[in-house]
Amino acid sequence: MYDKIYNAIKKAVDSGVASGVNFLALKNGREIISCQYGYRDIENQKPMTRNTILRMYSSSKPVTAAAAMLLVSRGIVDIGEDISAYLPEFKNMHVKKNGRRVPVQRPITVKNLLNMTSGLPYPDENTAGGRQCSTVFWNLDNRLYTDKPMTTKEFSELIAENDLCFDPGEHFMYGVSADILGALIERTTDMKLGEFMQKELFEPLEMNDTGFYVPAEKADRTAKVYDFIDGHLSEVKTNHLGIKYTLDIPPAFESGGAGICSTLDDYSKFAEMLLGNGNFRGRQIIPEKAVKYMISGGLTDIQKADLQAGWGDLYGYTYGNMLRVCEDESKAVVLSAKGEYGWNGWLGTYFSNEPAYGITVLMGVQRIGGDTGVLVRKLKNIVMCEAT
Repeated sequence: MYDKIYNAIKKAVDSGVASGVNFLALKNGREIISCQYGYRDIENQKPMTRNTILRMYSSSKPVTAAAAMLLVSRGIVDIGEDISAYLPEFKNMHVKKNGRRVPVQRPITVKNLLNMTSGLPYPDENTAGGRQCSTVFWNLDNRLYTDKPMTTKEFSELIAENDLCFDPGEHFMYGVSADILGALIERTTDMKLGEFMQKELFEPLEMNDTGFYVPAEKADRTAKVYDFIDGHLSEVKTNHLGIKYTLDIPPAFESGGAGICSTLDDYSKFAEMLLGNGNFRGRQIIPEKAVKYMISGGLTDIQKADLQAGWGDLYGYTYGNMLRVCEDESKAVVLSAKGEYGWNGWLGTYFSNEPAYGITVLMGVQRIGGDTGVLVRKLKNIVMCEAT
């Protein structure tokens, strides 16, 4: 299996799909393969190593969902409640319908945030809410390196002034729901999101290289971000979605949807905990019932159609609690079993748990717009055929 994985990774890196690839697979908590090839820093010829620190981007979302489920399990947060009970700025929301701005028919609930059915978009130019969201992120980005950076609380308050793209629960739309969920966690715990995660998840899971910034002594292990420009891979110092490229100090805005940095080894511990129904090496981190709910999916047929229209590789899947969940493996474009769950990140991070086989697959790439989906499917297919 190692040779097959290595050859697929080498071919991808040599063809410019990525500067470097980190791959890790485990079965029942035991490593079955770890493979790296290429560079985390091309200019300085620093290789991609298994302890390379990666910008996880949307692979942050499942961690934020897990943090929320902890609060649900403790009776602090109610999944069915209007989020304005925790975030008063969302009390009177509006939606654009036929060119008119009208009050929403129903409030945004915590479940709407968890399932991306809130109507809160990411920046785009196709909807009124998306354009308004673009303005918020423009403001966020322009203040990143000033002495008055935008906080998570201010971000939530500004997003709450925007129009929704539809009435909550009506559709699925990938957007800032996880960031608002992070703000909700901060408001209900009276702690920074990173502080809460450090105490409740990172420390008990021994995720020692995970957080919302990278301390100076670890900076050399951080992968640079690349894109294919003018025929070759070049570093791109992007502050995408309000995440500082430098990562050198704790950010004011801790993005629940995109802000975490981690290694594959660290993230594998989070995956192992979920695969163990909340138990990590003899210690119950999240109650079993809460984890089973988290990995259950939960979109309506209309919402699933929205999901699959946005991601052609998610036919056969539903979504819920910041995770894709396989419902019908015969419709999938990757070898999976019913109940498989996980999520990806913007720069090419990938996470998959296969409860039916006890298998975890993780990949780390730091490439903008790369064709890493094809690569990870090839790698996952090899593991599923060799290790099941």
